[in-house]
Amino acid sequence: MAGSKEIRTKIKSVQNTRKITKAMEMVAASKMRKAQDRMRRARPYGDKIRNITAHLAHANPEYRHPFLVKREGAKGVGVLLVTSDKGLCGGLNTNVLRLLSGRVKEWQDEGRAVQFTALGNKGFAFLQRFGGKVVSHLTQLGDTPHLDKLVGPVRAMIDDYVNGEVGVVYIAYTRFINTMKQEPVMEQLLPLPAGRLQEDDRAAGGGWDYLYEPDPKTVLDQLLRRYLEAIVYQALAENIASEQSARMVAMKAASDNASNVIDQLTLIYNKSRQAAITKELSEIVGGAAAV
Repeated sequence: MAGSKEIRTKIKSVQNTRKITKAMEMVAASKMRKAQDRMRRARPYGDKIRNITAHLAHANPEYRHPFLVKREGAKGVGVLLVTSDKGLCGGLNTNVLRLLSGRVKEWQDEGRAVQFTALGNKGFAFLQRFGGKVVSHLTQLGDTPHLDKLVGPVRAMIDDYVNGEVGVVYIAYTRFINTMKQEPVMEQLLPLPAGRLQEDDRAAGGGWDYLYEPDPKTVLDQLLRRYLEAIVYQALAENIASEQSARMVAMKAASDNASNVIDQLTLIYNKSRQAAITKELSEIVGGAAAV
């Protein structure tokens, strides 16, 4: 059995660790609420620009934008990978990276080349170890995502799609379900699935008529690019909310485990101390009997 001094040192060390994890849990809880509010505030903008884009796209059946048309013959695949910059958030990044690895293996078995845009330090480091072709990346995103910083890396992937280097683009991130549940997902970004541009009742009724300046092609191109940026921003906001929730849960579990370890070490310390006292008493009694 370890000595009393060694056990006291272990208890002190675990107590210090518990203080750190408890502080990180409270910080993550505060950031989680802000991240959830930010995520919810971004949704109305995404819904509005989606409606406008759907109206314009269906109002001009004679012109089909390249973002809406399925590519034939192009074998390349592009992936926007959204991860966190920091760890200590449970299996958040591991789950989405495992999902990505499985899909990449399927594409490679089909003979399709894959290239990546990494948003987040963990994903960028993984792709470097993985040996993936990274065409653009953005790290140190912070707790508050900024759309102007996302435009450059996202545009690099969109330009590759327009130039025909890739025939389909996916986005992989962690969707926020609730505080206790986050789900890794991979969604098709380009060409835009039909389900993303659903007409509402007014558009379906044919009540929309537009005058374009300078022309429908330019207007649709700009709107669709803004819509794609809004999708990526929303995915990043969901991922940040998931990160803070996962970190809060992970740090709470770490704090609870530290408390259990302290209880076990305290029990061992008390037993060791009682054994030492019993031994001393036995020696005293034995000495007195001998006298």
